[in-house]
Amino acid sequence: MIQGSFAASLARRLPFYYGWVVLGVVCCASIARVGPAVATLSVFIGPMTAEFGWSRTELSGAVSLGGILAAITSPMLGSFLDRKGPRTILLMAVLTTGITILLLSQIRNLAAFYLLFCIARMNFAGPFDLGTLGAVVNWFVARRPLALSMSMLAQMAGLTLMPLIAFSAMEHGGWRAGWVAVGATVLAVGFLPTWLLMVGRPEDLGLKPDAAQPDTGTTPGKVAEPEPTFTRSEALATPTFWLLAIFTILVWPVQAGVSLHQAVHFTERGLSPSTAVMGVTLFSAASGICALLLGLGLRRIGVRAGLVLSACGMAVGTALIGNVSSHSDVLLAASIFGASLGGLQTCLPVAWADYFGRRNFGAIRGVALTIQVTAQAIGPLLSGVLRDWTGSYAASHATFTSLAGLAILVALLIRAPKQPHRTK
Repeated sequence: MIQGSFAASLARRLPFYYGWVVLGVVCCASIARVGPAVATLSVFIGPMTAEFGWSRTELSGAVSLGGILAAITSPMLGSFLDRKGPRTILLMAVLTTGITILLLSQIRNLAAFYLLFCIARMNFAGPFDLGTLGAVVNWFVARRPLALSMSMLAQMAGLTLMPLIAFSAMEHGGWRAGWVAVGATVLAVGFLPTWLLMVGRPEDLGLKPDAAQPDTGTTPGKVAEPEPTFTRSEALATPTFWLLAIFTILVWPVQAGVSLHQAVHFTERGLSPSTAVMGVTLFSAASGICALLLGLGLRRIGVRAGLVLSACGMAVGTALIGNVSSHSDVLLAASIFGASLGGLQTCLPVAWADYFGRRNFGAIRGVALTIQVTAQAIGPLLSGVLRDWTGSYAASHATFTSLAGLAILVALLIRAPKQPHRTK
């Protein structure tokens, strides 16, 4: 097998841990992932609704339906991840996402848009999430927050660049050229590194996770404690699992609902399209910066504190976005909201992995991901319905601010679960 022999040969020759190569592959896949992200789609809402006359509810429904499909398939894919590793999942996700996005440039009706975008969105919410997180969790323990934050930084870099790539292509060839540019970027960045370099677990190369590597003086000693080994059924029996699930249900509708409609909301508030795009771009950049900062400091402040801070930022950022009236307002609101998203995308995966271990991470994450993507599916649809019903986004922003406020209270209750007792 070309991939396996090449990776093994490379690992033997490298003067550093092969997990960093895997992390580089994950970063490429994370950039490719954002092709069907709501921040990318938000750039297309204006021109596509103008050409086809679709309502915001109709367009938002594709995001929600794609999320529901991911929710249905994630538990099965999670178990597959534990058995086969992340490489196959990520290869299929990159290929199908790139191809379906390229085909979006040829659509003529709403049904075609739903068919293609729902497939891409399902990959974004399910296989990409499981594959990238599974790879990082398997290879890193001590430096897990840093590794996850770097993968999130790459994803936020993609979210920063992808709307700009689409917008630039749209200026020269319309929205159809925008989809071509996005699809080509997904394939160019994501496929070859995954095919050639991805290895599912360090044990596949005779290595161990980073916590078991020789001490370099940078690994906090407390992380080297025996890792949790919860099964899926054991995790489901803990209060920790359900508190994390409730937190997930509260925050992810806010993220998806605000993100998808932010660009068009800014223009409806009387701001220019360039300011709207700048807001989307800054939102993504702030997410990446905050993810990196939390990756460096999360072991010091603790996962629970990170979740509380992230929920606080989401509540404040949502309230500010709902009341923007100037260019500076957009910059401030997008920065705070984006930073909160970077925090969530770093802290929540670390919480699932740290609390329940890596052995059955895929199976446990598959259930958690079903909850997450269902919650994300609700957000855009709710926002679109309230906008079409009331004529503005004020009601949706008030609702989302309240949900984020409740998430703060839930985060304060979260504690690490006790290790399961098993009879030998």
